[in-house]
Amino acid sequence: MLELKNLYKDYRAGHISPQKALDGVSVAIGPGEIVGLFGENGAGKTTLMKCILGLIRYRGEVLLDGEPVTRRNIARLSFATCEHSFFPALTAEGHRDFYRMHFPRWREKRFRALLEFFSLPANRALRHFSTGQKNQFEVILALSQGADYILMDEPFAGNDLFNREDFYKVLLGILEPTETVVLSTHLLEEVERFVSRALLLRRGKLVGDASTLDLEERGGSLTAYVKETYGYEPDRVSRALDRLTEGEEEP
Repeated sequence: MLELKNLYKDYRAGHISPQKALDGVSVAIGPGEIVGLFGENGAGKTTLMKCILGLIRYRGEVLLDGEPVTRRNIARLSFATCEHSFFPALTAEGHRDFYRMHFPRWREKRFRALLEFFSLPANRALRHFSTGQKNQFEVILALSQGADYILMDEPFAGNDLFNREDFYKVLLGILEPTETVVLSTHLLEEVERFVSRALLLRRGKLVGDASTLDLEERGGSLTAYVKETYGYEPDRVSRALDRLTEGEEEP
């Protein structure tokens, strides 16, 4: 069980008042869940993941099966980020060797299969990969590390629609029952059938937590739930266009 208890994170910029990136977030995520983390730009999604991994300071608690995340259990967490966390001069094979030395639960068969699935070259330095290929390789490393909780922050930026759709299908096929995925993305409708649970952040607060199965049984959809929770106004576009064209004279 991954438990977050009253997480707070403030950012300061010069003499400006501190901005709350996280404002008392508490949630528990169990083994085997596929969780979608949704929210507007600046809602706190990336900050939340970095707090879980201990990459930034925060107030509150992050517990893994009741224990704080330390060097002893950090290998149970992996992270795929479009900011890239690999060694650009190393090849894919070089990363494989490095990870095998540091992570005893390394999944060699999964690594090979995913490398082939994405058609990535095994002996080319990562700095020569395209942006899309780099993001794909980040995902491969995160899934092959042997972690119980796999965090993905906008992992498929720069990837085409078909690659993304096929990958979701592959992911559902390879995950073991105890593996948990937390996926932050703006591609809500793409992952609607993939995630089992949705967490909604807004201005640093957790404003929604719903099972997609429950939503489906009630005849709703994840997209509709998100829009309702955020108070989405269907006529906002038409109102904006009316204001922009108001007072214009025809030639």
